[in-house]
Amino acid sequence: MEEWLEEHRMKKESVGEEDKGDQDFIDVLLSVLQGLDLSGYDVDTVTKATALTLLVGGTDTVTVTITWTLALLLNNRHALEKAQEELDTQIGKGRLVNESDINKLVYLQAIVKESLRLYPAGPLAGAREFDEDCTVGGYFVPKGTRLIVNIWKLQRDPGVWSDPLEFKPERFLTSHQDIDVKGQHFELIPFGAGRRLCPGINFGLQMTQLVLATFLHGFHILTPSNEPVDMTGSPGLTNIKATPLEILLKPRLSPSLY
Repeated sequence: MEEWLEEHRMKKESVGEEDKGDQDFIDVLLSVLQGLDLSGYDVDTVTKATALTLLVGGTDTVTVTITWTLALLLNNRHALEKAQEELDTQIGKGRLVNESDINKLVYLQAIVKESLRLYPAGPLAGAREFDEDCTVGGYFVPKGTRLIVNIWKLQRDPGVWSDPLEFKPERFLTSHQDIDVKGQHFELIPFGAGRRLCPGINFGLQMTQLVLATFLHGFHILTPSNEPVDMTGSPGLTNIKATPLEILLKPRLSPSLY
């Protein structure tokens, strides 16, 4: 990490302050932190801690979400085909997907939302402790009580979702088109809600959508057998698929693009 920071500093010194060029996360972070009061911490410490938190916290969750999404698509081939049709229409087959393309891929965004609804990477929200006595929904809650929200159950509530166990991305284009995953709609909170929601929500969502779009655009995805993909999860803080996802890939684009 120290070498990484030094590399970015040397790059900044060589091009100068005015010529920013292409900047990555570390470049932006170093620029933002420069000259700020960091409560006794130096810029290097804060930069390294932030980058490590982002990498450690985001790697597993993004991987888990993409794995579940691919498994769902393989068990619902009509949705897979529709997603690839959208990619071919919006992107074509003459280039790769760019981050700026994601806003045009409305069906793919709906797929990610539906996957996060059915298989949130963290099925239980972080514990919250009441710092005073209060009454919630007619129930008295004493000070010191710890609350753990069951996100898994909440997002499969038949009182909110029609056919809650079915994979239906279309619901986010029709009946639930205004529902977002960023903590503003409590029926869908895969990243949590309030001041303690996941700090990497935007980064994680962008990564998931971009990687999934690139993958579906670039490859035909098949299973080794005609059997449905096993959708059993394993217990734990992260909702990891119990059995590895085995797939076969076949290129969809020109060899020169890979």
